[in-house]
Amino acid sequence: MEDLPEPLLADIIKRITVSSDLNSLCLVSKRLCAVEAEHRGAIRVGCGVDPTTEALTSLFSRFSNLWKVEINYSGWTPSHGDQVNNQGILVLSHHCPLLSDLTLSFCAHIDDAGLSYLAYCKKLRSLRLSFAPAITSTGIFRVAVSCCHLSVLHLVDCIAIESVEWLDYLGRYGSLEELVLKDCDGISQYDLLKFGPGWRKLQRFEFEINGTYWLSQRPDPSYVVGYPYSYDICCDNLKDLRLAHIVTKPEIGLRFLLGKCKALETLYLEYAIGLNEDEMIALFQRCCNLKTISLRLMPLRCEDHWFRTALTDDSLEVLALSCPMLQVVELTFTFCEPSYPTEIGFTQKGILTLIQSCPIRALVLNGASIFDDEGMKGLSSTQFLEKLDLVDCCSISDAGMYLIAQAPCLSHLTLRECSSVTDDGLAALARSQKLESLTVIGCRWISEEGVQGAAKSVCYSSETESHDSLKGMNVYRKIRQSP
Repeated sequence: MEDLPEPLLADIIKRITVSSDLNSLCLVSKRLCAVEAEHRGAIRVGCGVDPTTEALTSLFSRFSNLWKVEINYSGWTPSHGDQVNNQGILVLSHHCPLLSDLTLSFCAHIDDAGLSYLAYCKKLRSLRLSFAPAITSTGIFRVAVSCCHLSVLHLVDCIAIESVEWLDYLGRYGSLEELVLKDCDGISQYDLLKFGPGWRKLQRFEFEINGTYWLSQRPDPSYVVGYPYSYDICCDNLKDLRLAHIVTKPEIGLRFLLGKCKALETLYLEYAIGLNEDEMIALFQRCCNLKTISLRLMPLRCEDHWFRTALTDDSLEVLALSCPMLQVVELTFTFCEPSYPTEIGFTQKGILTLIQSCPIRALVLNGASIFDDEGMKGLSSTQFLEKLDLVDCCSISDAGMYLIAQAPCLSHLTLRECSSVTDDGLAALARSQKLESLTVIGCRWISEEGVQGAAKSVCYSSETESHDSLKGMNVYRKIRQSP
C-alpha cells in the first residue's frame, strides 16, 4: 500500500466512513496517517478528549481540511473531566479555515464569548446548538452579524435565549434557508413575525414545544378582536414545514404559515391545537408537490360542536385529488376512545381512498381503531406500498395479516402494541416469504418464537411502551440543569 499513488489512497480513505476504522487505518503507517489527516473533512469530539489549548491545537492542526465539526458532551459527568470551553472555540476557529458546519451539543462551558470567535470562520454556513445553557440572544446576534453566509440554524433547548433581535437581523440581512427551534422557551410564535422578509428565502422550518404546551400561551399583542387578521409575509419557497405541540389560534401566530405555503413537499403537523379544516383544504389544493405528510391528532371540541379530531374525510379527499406525488403518510390518533369511533374525524373509507389514489410507498397508522381487517383487504391491493407501520391498531387481527401478506410490494412491516394479532397471523407472513424486515414491539399475543422466519431480518421486543413514547407526545419534558 505504501507504493500506491496518493490520489488512489485518498479515494480509498474517502470510502471509509466509520471513525474507528479510520483511526485503525492511521496506525498502519505514517504515510496513511498523513494522507488520512489531509483528507478528513469531519470530526466528532466529546467526553474523553483533552480540552486543553495545547491538545486542541495539536488536534485541529493535524486535520487542516476539516469542514464539519461536532462537539458533543451528551452523558457528560464531572468524572469525565473538563469540557471544551470558549478557548477551545478560539482554537477551532483559528485552525479550521474551511469550517462550514458546526454542532455544539451539551456544551455547558461555552457562552456568548465563545460564539463570538466564530467571526473568524468566514465560511460557516451551518450552526446547530443543542442544550447550550450559557448562550444567550447576544451570542446568536453576534453570529448573525459576523457569519454572513449562515444558511442553517438549529436552536434546541437553548433556555437562555429570550430577545429576538437576531431574528430580525437575519430576516433583513441574512440568507437563512433552514431554521429549527425546539424548546426555546424565550421564543414565542408571534416573535417569529420579526423574521419578516427572511421567510421568503426559508426552505425548511420547524417549531416545537414540549411539556404541557397547551396550558399557557402568550397572545399576540398586535391582534385586534373583530378585525381581519393576516400577516403580509411570503414563504413561497418553504418546502419542509414541521409544527409540533403548539396551540395555534387567530391571535397566536404560526397558523398564518398554513395560509401562505405553496411549494411544500413535506408537512408534519403534530398535535397542533387549533387547526381549521377549511384552511388545511386550501393548503392541500395549493401544494400539489406534497410528497410526505404526518398528521398527529387528538379529539377536541370543533367549530361544529362535535368532539373529534380537527380534520375529516373532506381533507383526505382533497389530498387524494390535489397531491398526486404523495408517497409517505402518517396518521396518528391519541386520546381517541375505540368505543367512540366518531372521535376520529377520518373513516376507514376515507383513508383507503387516499392510499389507493396516490403512489403511497410508506404508511403509518397509529391509534387507528377505525381501521380493521376490511381495511387491510383494501391495503393488500395497493400497487406501491413497501413499508407499513401499524401501531396501537386494536381492530386489526390475524385475518388482517393474512390479507396484507398478499400486498405485491410490501417488504417492511412494523407491529407495535397491536393487541389482536397473534402468532397465527405471523405464520401467514412467514409462508409468503416476502418481507425483508419485521419489527414487533409490545404485542402481547406474539411470541419471540412466532416471529422467526417471518422475514429475512427480525427485531422483537415484548416490552410495552409508554403512551408518551408510543404517540410522540413528549408531555414529560426533561428539565435539564447546567453542570
